[in-house]
Amino acid sequence: MEWYFILLLVVGGFIALMLLGIPVFYSFFFVNIIAIYIIVGEVGLNQFVRSIALSLKSFSLLPIPAFILLGSIMFDSKISDNMIDTIDIWIGKIPGRLAILAVIAGAIMGTFSGAAMGTTAMLGSSLVPTMKEKGYHNIMSMGPILGSGGLAIMIPPTTLGVVLAITAKVSVGSMLIAIIVPGMLLALSYMLYIITICSIKPSLAPPFSTEKLTFMVKVLSLIKYVLPITLIIFLVIGLIFLGVASPTESAIIGVWGAVFLALLYRGFTFTVIKKSLSSTLKISVMVLSILAGSQAFSEVLAYSGVTRELSVFVAGLDVNPLGTVALMLLVILILGGFINGVPLILITIPIFIPIVEVLGFSKLWFGVMALLVIEMSATTPPYGILLYVMKSVAPKDTQMKDLIIGAFPFILCDAIVLLFLLFIPSLVLWLPKIMM
Repeated sequence: MEWYFILLLVVGGFIALMLLGIPVFYSFFFVNIIAIYIIVGEVGLNQFVRSIALSLKSFSLLPIPAFILLGSIMFDSKISDNMIDTIDIWIGKIPGRLAILAVIAGAIMGTFSGAAMGTTAMLGSSLVPTMKEKGYHNIMSMGPILGSGGLAIMIPPTTLGVVLAITAKVSVGSMLIAIIVPGMLLALSYMLYIITICSIKPSLAPPFSTEKLTFMVKVLSLIKYVLPITLIIFLVIGLIFLGVASPTESAIIGVWGAVFLALLYRGFTFTVIKKSLSSTLKISVMVLSILAGSQAFSEVLAYSGVTRELSVFVAGLDVNPLGTVALMLLVILILGGFINGVPLILITIPIFIPIVEVLGFSKLWFGVMALLVIEMSATTPPYGILLYVMKSVAPKDTQMKDLIIGAFPFILCDAIVLLFLLFIPSLVLWLPKIMM
């Protein structure tokens, strides 16, 4: 059987099973195990079982449950809520104040969890009612939260970034450091858009008066609720950057830091412990199970020669290398309308990374851009998952067209930042080189 038929059958079969409502884990395993058996036979299945055992023993997977536990403790103990309230009193009378707060809150929550859907749901349920009460237009109340929810994917430590790094076989530490500049560019572009549009059209976000606090009260609040959390961020990201700790070690240190803060703020109760451990176990098992399924896909690509033949085919095309990269990113964006997060990574990255290597580009550079495109796809209509998450927590009179119109400027900001990364690779590679 020709390699392109094998690729079409595996990817097409997986998508078909997902559309039928079969869970990702079972769909991925079912299709790929059958493909391995057809291509290689029983010997291939035996090798596949050994490969899964080896892949799940990998030390590089440990940051996934550690980062999830870190985020759960910070959220469940309400530490992040206090930090967001403190930042709110420092923002002042900037145009679109609550929209700016949504972006900053999304970045902060992304630092602790990296979960786009959870961030969108939490900000949507907490900030949108306040925005409506203050007279914010639907576009300006929904759009920034959709943008900031996706921003969680591009802020380290992101679980999706760890999964992509492992799948692409690049350093997890380098990936977490490489997304810092793109993540900051996204947040700055969002805030610049909000301030500009709200200055031109104040009716989108009417200014409102707030309680006047003395400068000393603000400073004390900053010292009490913000500075300790910056220490957690340093423990997670700074130690990796300085080369003092590996991603796994820094994640564990970050968890202990979060426990210490929760105890300090008297938020580390039995209920918090139970809830944090339970959510960490559920999410970790799901992610690791899907990663085990991705090993089957890698085996199919190796046994069938798809990776080799596809790389040779692309290398022989008379197309500009950057054009080829852009085309691969477009494929990820289109598929992202139907498939989300981890499954999208597992389908596309094993196929595209060998091509990136043949073209002579950095796998890390492509991986960061792929992560940004996945973030874009989460808010891209008609099937962007964050649109439906937002719809579920928004006021009942909210229409899908309001969400789409609100999301569009932030998708455009994503596209502009993506172009910068495409033509200026140093924006991605600069910090990892300093770290190395």
